[in-house]
Amino acid sequence: MNNGASATSPHNSFQTHFLDIHEVLPEDEEEEGVIKMEDNKVTSSKRGLQKPIKLRELKRPQRSFNRQVSLETGFSVLGVESKAKDEKKVLRRSGRSFGGFDSANRVGAEARKGDFNIFRTKSTLSKQNSLLPTRKEKEMENQRAEGATGLNEPVNKSVPVGRYFDALRGPELDQVKDSEDILLPKDEIWPFLLRFPINCFGICLGLSSQAVLWRALSTSPATKFLHVTPFINLSLWLLALATLISVSITYLLKCIHYFEAVKREYFHPVRVNFFFAPWVVCMFLAIGLPPMLEPAKLHPAIWCAFMGPYFFLELKIYGQWLSGGKRRLCKVANPSSHLSVVGNFVGAILASKVGWIEAAKFLWSIGFAHYIVVFVTLYQRLPTSEALPKELHPVYSMFIAAPSAASIAWGSIYSEFDGCSRTCFFIALFLYISLVVRINFFTGFRFSVAWWSYTFPMTTASVATIKYAEQVPSVLSKGLALCLSVMSSTMVSVLFVSTLLHALFWKTLFPNDLAIAITKKRLVKEKKPFKKAYDIKRWTKQALTKNNSGDKEFNGENKAA
Repeated sequence: MNNGASATSPHNSFQTHFLDIHEVLPEDEEEEGVIKMEDNKVTSSKRGLQKPIKLRELKRPQRSFNRQVSLETGFSVLGVESKAKDEKKVLRRSGRSFGGFDSANRVGAEARKGDFNIFRTKSTLSKQNSLLPTRKEKEMENQRAEGATGLNEPVNKSVPVGRYFDALRGPELDQVKDSEDILLPKDEIWPFLLRFPINCFGICLGLSSQAVLWRALSTSPATKFLHVTPFINLSLWLLALATLISVSITYLLKCIHYFEAVKREYFHPVRVNFFFAPWVVCMFLAIGLPPMLEPAKLHPAIWCAFMGPYFFLELKIYGQWLSGGKRRLCKVANPSSHLSVVGNFVGAILASKVGWIEAAKFLWSIGFAHYIVVFVTLYQRLPTSEALPKELHPVYSMFIAAPSAASIAWGSIYSEFDGCSRTCFFIALFLYISLVVRINFFTGFRFSVAWWSYTFPMTTASVATIKYAEQVPSVLSKGLALCLSVMSSTMVSVLFVSTLLHALFWKTLFPNDLAIAITKKRLVKEKKPFKKAYDIKRWTKQALTKNNSGDKEFNGENKAA
């Protein structure tokens, strides 16, 4: 026995010294799995100390001072710790009191719940990490990074196109189905930039196309009887310009801070087409420039500045359509794909205004060829294409945008609304009528920013009708132009008021953008990776058993013989 192993009970009011009578083991003996205790002469230890005791049993706090002998009286005292427990509150063994054992996991879970760094731009994130002042915060940041490791993989890699159709619903595939889970929490509000979608450029499309419409109403001979003042065109043009600047600055900030979310929108089958929208809006503003601000002739550099980015982007998108792969046209085609086509016709109109007629013909040819391909793909629904959900019905209004813009562009190039222009116009008019008569086709959907993309097809059709009324003046053509213009302006006005109400009063214009937070793969129960190996072992064992039994039977027969 070792007298140096004495311990003083901190809760003994009589200042009595006790001696722990169990054998003190050296460090090398403690590492062994089983320890044998020596027999002692204390009468209180009648539990058979010769029984092997495991090391983990000795390390339990409640057994460390269970058997002690008073140095003054010689009596043994049992259960001294129970009194201490009554006097001192013991921490619960929840894992949170062991020096942060469970706190690390808890911090990681909380960071994962409210951590939006998985969509943050990497350079911005590293710059923030470099400003951490203390070691403790650095450790917490590492824990956050480790907790989000499983989430970074589906963010950095492109999500398959079919996955969006499987996981999302809504008029712009912007709502997550109830059976799906997302990477970010649904029960808290995300940062504003992360909630700001590329679809907001649809607002600019609607306002800028209205500026073009009211310019045509104020300057066209077919609508001269209306006596439209040009100040309406000026007001709408300034409003569209201010909206474009504010939306562009906001989305540019999103590109700087949350570039991973922007990449998600680029891989989205519907939203990728809205990356064409800013350049189409700029060309609409150049075309609808008020007469009081318009120079004698637009400089060709304006066309180059707006059409250049659009052309390089469509080279990328059309190349994916043509070369096949996961983003081939029959797989990603949807009504919003017309946005990537209609810009060619708008660019052709602007090219004719700056005097580059051959460039206008070139763009018109590209746009018309791809419009036919998109139209046929969506019309006949190839068996290899993804089935469009019924919630995408409202975007069918995009069908009338391309032929309407094509008719206006052809008339602008050849300065005459001839047979080709009328053919495209009649196609657009028939599609317009076929969609208007199906009221139930467009009902039952909540309001969102995406609805603004449905305004500029109506406006483009109204402008094409005005051009047709100029070439074929009659009561019917002028009445049709007036009717379509009123419908278009009414739709834009209603959407503008609704947008202001949702943004300023109800605060529901920008909900959490769940479409960008879907997982890369469907969350299903995965098979165990070792199942095949287990089956191989089982089959091998069965085969060996059969062989052994066969050998025994064969040997038995030989002996019997």
